[in-house]
Formats: sequence, C-alpha cells, structure tokens
Amino acid sequence: MAAQWIAEVLPVADPTPSGAGRIVLVATPIGNLGDLSPRAAAAFAAADVVAAEDTRRTGRLLAHHGLRRPLIRYDDHTEERRSAALLDRAAAGETVVVATDAGTPGISDPGYVLVRAAVDRGVTVELIPGPVAAVHALVLSGLPTDRFVFEGFLPRRPGPRRDHVAALVDEPRTIVCYLSPHRAADELGDLADALGPRPAALARELTKLHEHILRLPLDELAARVRNEGIRGELTLVIGGAHDRRDVTAADRLDDAALVGRVRDLIATGMAKNAAIAAVARATGAARSRVYDATVGARDA
Repeated sequence: MAAQWIAEVLPVADPTPSGAGRIVLVATPIGNLGDLSPRAAAAFAAADVVAAEDTRRTGRLLAHHGLRRPLIRYDDHTEERRSAALLDRAAAGETVVVATDAGTPGISDPGYVLVRAAVDRGVTVELIPGPVAAVHALVLSGLPTDRFVFEGFLPRRPGPRRDHVAALVDEPRTIVCYLSPHRAADELGDLADALGPRPAALARELTKLHEHILRLPLDELAARVRNEGIRGELTLVIGGAHDRRDVTAADRLDDAALVGRVRDLIATGMAKNAAIAAVARATGAARSRVYDATVGARDA
C-alpha cells in the first residue's frame, strides 16, 4: 500500500513514449537512510525489477521506506553477464532500476557497463541524482572545489599503486579518492611519500551520526592512521600541486641540513619523532626523507 501511495503521489517523470522501457540508475544514501529522495523512492516503486549490488542492503533500504520490489544481484562479479538480460527486459518495455550499496551507480560502483550497452542499443537511460561521497567530502574538506580530479580507489598492489600515485605529483587540481579501510595505512603512506605534506582531509562515516572529517597535512594523516588505525568508509581529499609547501626550498636542503634542524629541536627538549615531523612540515621535505636522514646520522 505504501509503495502504491508513493508512486501515485510522487510520479516519476516519463519522457519516453507510453509502454517504452528504460534503465533507471538511482543514487542511494551513503549512510543516512533518510537521504533517499522522494523521486528515488518513486522510481523504486515503479520498478519491474531492481538490480542491486547487495540485495540485502537494498532490501533493507526499500523496507525502511515501505517498499518491496523484485531484486536481483548486480555487482562487479555479475555485471558483464547480466547486463544483456537487463537490457532485454528494458527493450521489452520494463523499467529496470539499478542501485549500488551506497551513492551513485557508475561512480566506483557497477553501472558503466550497462549504461554503455544501453546507449549502444538505443535503450533509454535515466539517472535519479543523489549522494556522491567524493563530492560530499570535497565540499567539507575546506580545500579548493572549483577544479578537482576523482581517482576512485587506488590500485591494490603496492607497485602499481606507487606508480599511480607518482603520476599525481604535478596534478594542480584538488585530488579526491576512496581508501580501503584494510589498506588505508599503506595507501596514505604511499601518497605522503610521493606528495609530501600537502593539506588534506580524511572523511569517514559521511552523513551518519558519527561523521568525522580529519583535516591535517597528508604526512601527519598517514602517521596517525598507521599508529591508531581507522575504520569505516573513507574518502580522502588532497590539495593540488600548488598547495605543496616550499618544496623547492626543501630540495635545496641537503640531508645534513635537515638533520641539523632536527638536532636543534631535540636540543630544546623535543622528542625525536616530533622533531622530525616538525622539520618536515617546516621545510616541505617528505617526512620519510627526514626520518631516514636522521636515523642514518650516527649522533642524531
């Protein structure tokens, strides 16, 4: 009854001829279930079938809004083989709704393969807009939002990941990427080694009760996560190349000069690790470089 009421009161705009099927991508909440828009709820209510990345999670979302529709699994493992069948259903006049676990289908989630195939075949594709974690984190980061680049998830393997990160060194735009909570320490370490102490913001649990934005220089973020660990869905925002500290000055400093600065701070009573971090921040040198130089100096 609730599904019928939503469909009647909040009809989905229908730009296609009566009886024509379509693929409808529906953006879903990234945390707070209340963020599902009325239009998205109406799209679910009108679906002949919902292709869901996780049928249990999408089923809970629908139940929360008083909806119940046929669900089939549509994830990274089934996307290629099920796209043709979904297109056949849409071509036959059905409304096929696509939903991922959270956020907008096609953005680091299944969806692209089906959209590309639908465009090639001439099947109508629509998008019901909604949350995108990358944009949410970008806006809250305090970093420039006028130009940014989205890198999705970084490569899993260390070698390809470091090569990927190295290609971002001269990227002038704000960088946004998703981190795996299981690899976050290693990923942040590789990013900090390559990009230095740029301003950064690490967002977790976006839109949820315990939403948290940690704004620190990238090297400090990396050290903190490595020491303390972190959980949850993670989105990282990093300042572009123009946001680097005085890297040219750091390049002019040899290792002996860096070690000398560390020694001066230690002489004031500062702990060695704190002194290393302070010198890295002040000079723009990578923390790993200052650390290695200090450890390699016998009397440091």
